[in-house]
Amino acid sequence: MPAAVPLPTHQFVTRPDRGSPIISAGPVCAGLSAFQDRETTHMSNPESPNVRFHRLIEEARPPQRADRSAIGTLPTRAYRYCEAVRSATGFGWWIFPPTDLRILWDGHDIFWLHDSLDDWLPLLPSAQFPWFSARFDEAAPEILKGCSPPFLTALPEPGTLQIWTGLMARTAPDWSLLVRAPANLPCPGGHAVFEGIVETDRWFGPLFINLRLTRTHAPIRLRPDFPLAQVQPLPRSVYGDATLSASSFVADMAEFEPSDWADYHQTIVVPNADPDRPFGAYAVASRKREKSVCPVSQSA
Repeated sequence: MPAAVPLPTHQFVTRPDRGSPIISAGPVCAGLSAFQDRETTHMSNPESPNVRFHRLIEEARPPQRADRSAIGTLPTRAYRYCEAVRSATGFGWWIFPPTDLRILWDGHDIFWLHDSLDDWLPLLPSAQFPWFSARFDEAAPEILKGCSPPFLTALPEPGTLQIWTGLMARTAPDWSLLVRAPANLPCPGGHAVFEGIVETDRWFGPLFINLRLTRTHAPIRLRPDFPLAQVQPLPRSVYGDATLSASSFVADMAEFEPSDWADYHQTIVVPNADPDRPFGAYAVASRKREKSVCPVSQSA
C-alpha cells in the first residue's frame, strides 16, 4: 500500500467561481530530510497510546471505535450470544471517507464528483482534495510546501482506486495497522476494499484505502457518515515468519491425544447434554476473560 503514494505537482483544473483551484497530483517532492531521524520521533513513550491518528483534512470524520453490533445490523442472537462475532466486529476503528463522494467507472476511465464541482472530472491520474493544497502549504514547513498528498488516485490496474482518508496514523514500536473492510457490516455495493498491513510505527504517511471498483452501470457513492474501512492494531510478531511457521497438522482422528477428546467432550458434549443450560456460556466466559490484563501488555 505505501509504495503507491505519489506526491503532487501543481496542475490546475480551472474553477472560475472559486478562489482556490482543485489540483491534480503527480510526483514532485524529493531531497534530503531536514527533520529528526525517525527513531527519535516515534511513539516510544510507554504512556503513549498504541495508535495515534492525525487529521489533515478538517472535514474528515474522526476514527470511531468499531461498534460490536455493527450499527445494529447484527442479528440479535449473534450480538447477545456469539462473542466470536461480537469481538471480530468491534476489533479496531472505523475509518470514513472525508467527504460525500461519487465515483464513476466506465470500464476504462474513472471519474469523480464532489459537491464543489459542477460536473464529473476524470482522474488523470490523481486529484487533490478541494482547496486542501493551499491549507497544507499554510500549515507545512517550507521544505514541504507543494507536497500535499493526493486525495484520489487511479491506479494502473483497471478499476482500482486509491482514496486518502484525510488521516495519518502512528503506532507504538513493533505495532502495525491492518486495513480492511468493516467486519460483519453490510456495505454498499460497487466496490471492495483491498486488505493491507502497514507498518505504521515506521511509515508515517497518508492513511490510504485501495478499492476495487465493481460497478460500471451507475455511480458509486461513498458517504462520509458510513465506514469505508476498519483498521486493526497488530503486533508485528503476530504475522511474522516465526509465528506463521509455527503450526502443525493432525491428519486423522486416530492421532488425537486424550486431552483433545477431553476438551471436545467439555466444550461440545457437556453443554448440549444439559437441557436447562443457559444461553451464551461461551460469551459469558469470554467477557470475563476480557476484564483481565492483555497478555501482550503483560509480556511487554
